Formats: sequence, C-alpha cells, structure tokens
Amino acid sequence: MDNFTFFAPTYFAFGMGTENETGKYVKRFGGSKVLIHYGGGSVIRSGLLDRVKQSLEKEHLTYIELGGVKPNPRSGLVYEGIELCRNEKIDFILAVGGGSTIDSAKAIAAGVPYGGDFWDYYEGKPVENALPLGTVVTISAAGSEGSPDSVITKEEGMFKRGASGEGLRPKFTIMNPALAQTLPAYQTACGITDIMAHLYERYLTNTTEVEVTDRMIEALLLTMIHEGPRAIKDPDNYDARANIMWAGMMAHNNSCGVGRTQDWTSHEIEHELSALYDCAHGAGLAVVMPAVFKYNLKHNVMRFAQAAVRVWGCQMNFENPEETALAGIEALRQFLISIGMPKNFAELGAKEEDIEKLAHTACYGNVNTGTLGGFVELTQKDVENIYHLMV
Repeated sequence: MDNFTFFAPTYFAFGMGTENETGKYVKRFGGSKVLIHYGGGSVIRSGLLDRVKQSLEKEHLTYIELGGVKPNPRSGLVYEGIELCRNEKIDFILAVGGGSTIDSAKAIAAGVPYGGDFWDYYEGKPVENALPLGTVVTISAAGSEGSPDSVITKEEGMFKRGASGEGLRPKFTIMNPALAQTLPAYQTACGITDIMAHLYERYLTNTTEVEVTDRMIEALLLTMIHEGPRAIKDPDNYDARANIMWAGMMAHNNSCGVGRTQDWTSHEIEHELSALYDCAHGAGLAVVMPAVFKYNLKHNVMRFAQAAVRVWGCQMNFENPEETALAGIEALRQFLISIGMPKNFAELGAKEEDIEKLAHTACYGNVNTGTLGGFVELTQKDVENIYHLMV
C-alpha cells in the first residue's frame, strides 16, 4: 500500500424528507445569499425545487436561480453562472440535481473567486479555493456529491475534461433515495454503470498488497449487481435505491481508492464519445469498459481473474487464468446489457470513421501530451485499437 492522505469533510443527511432541511444546512455552513443551480423539468415537476426554496425561506436566506444544466454540462453556462454570482454577491452555491448539475455548480464555485479563466482548473491547476457549495442529489451515479472532482465540456473544441481539488468537495449533501424513484430505467442503468466504472477505475491498480480497498471495491460491485436489477424492475423500491445511492457516493469519494494507483483509462476514452455524440456517460462506459479491459488484460491477468472470481463468481482456472479473466470481463458485459445498456458503437450512435479523430483528441487534445491511462500507458494507436473493439 502506498502512502496517502485522506480528508473527506462533507456532511451527509440521508433519508426520507431530508431535502426539507436544506436551508438549515446552508445556514450552518455559512451561506446567506444562495445560487440555486439545477437542470430543468424533473426538479420543477416533482415539486423538489419548491421544497428547497421553502426551506431556504424558512431560514430567512435569499436566493437566485440558474437552471438549464444539460447532461455533459457545458462551459457556457458555467461562465454565465460565474458572472451572475459575482454581480449578485452570492456566497453559497446549491446544486439540486444529479452529477451534471453538481459538476457545473462546482465549476461555478471554483470560478467565482478566481482571477483567471475557470478552464485553467480543467487543464490541471488544482482547485484550492472555491465558494462553499451544497448538494441535493436526485440521481445515483456520478458520486460528485462526495468527491473533489468535476467534469465539464468546453464548447470551443468540445473537449470534455476534469478538474480536482479539495476546494470542490461539497460542505453538505442531502440524499433522499425517494427522489430517484421517478428516474426512467435507462437513466437508472446509466447511473449503475457509472458507479461500477468508478470502482473498476480504482480496482485496476499497479500497487500491490491493497487487500482492504480491494475488498471494499468488490463489496460495492456486488451491491450494484444485486440492487441494480431490483431498482430497474421496481423503481419505487426505496431500499434498493438507498443502497445504490450510498454505494454511488462511496465509489467516488475515494475512500476505496486510497493508497493505490488508479487507472481512469475508460473514463478518458469515454469522455470523447459523450463530448462528440452527446451520449449518456454511463452508456458510453458500458461500451468502453469491456474493450479497455480486454485490451489491457495481459498487463496483469491475475487482477482481472481476481475480480472474475470474487465479484462475478467465475471458477478459477489455475492452468489458464486468462480464461477466467476473460470470463469475468464477459460477465460484466452481459450484466450491463441485461440492465439495458448498449453493447457497441452502433447502439451508442458512434461512427467508425471518427475513430482516428476520437483517439487523437483523447491523447493530444487540450494540453494532453500524447498518452493516457494509469494502469497501462496507452498511445493514440492503442486508443484507436480499443475503439475498434467497440465497433
């Protein structure tokens, strides 16, 4: 296990009706004038936005609103939010929605006190200072409600990149699993896939002797395999939603990623797909992950075989561990298909003729230096080969 530091100060309020206490937590963490940031229809139609506003009014807090966040959130709305916050002297950001809304809110929070272009943070500058923010989560997926990370698409060039830094961790997060009960099955499945991807990105490590975090990751993957189909079959199953929601947070607050190198190849390759085709991030990951894993298999066959046995229940073939490893990758692929995820480029809406462009942007676009991947270092040609496995 490698040396590490871990600091995760987000305050979590979990359970039925917790969104009605939002104002109390904003006040507790120093907010007085709030930007409510959200997407659109669902938070309005469900009455959630009104309940959040009422909770702020109960605490005599003033607020302004900025809606319009789209999946794969864009830089244009971030710039608009930064200017709005500065003009209105906002001192607290409140994200009401899923990962896209939270990521957009984080970008605004980082940009308001910064003298330069907020995109500097998405080119590698660590975020150390930001406006405080809180979240009211409606979708179990991104884990952004407990993480120091944010992903934004820059409309000039359509680069989808991430920023990180302790300044981006929310001060508090409201988690009511009932808010996810109205999600369509496809959106639920995309969230399940994203959670599993966050776990696999940490599982694929070059660090040895990390049994405790290996077991944490495996337990969370097993939870998703059990609870995911239950939530899709019965959207109103509060207990399944609750387990998925907490697993999503645990998968990405890095408690199961400490002391080990991490991969993030699948995310880097997928980001080009969702940036170019505007497909759902989880759907893209469902197609990308099996291809990446097969391509990188020989780097550490036993790591993939371990996941196959411990997570997917495959029988270990000691004479041919590669067979076991491949069986585990196929089990993952079949599980994702079973919950309604796409299995190839065609179902994702991607085009084979774009592969060279996708790979070049992944490796060289927007300050990238030619290679990617934490488990195996990959060149543009490698990335092209991986995309071809998805066709």
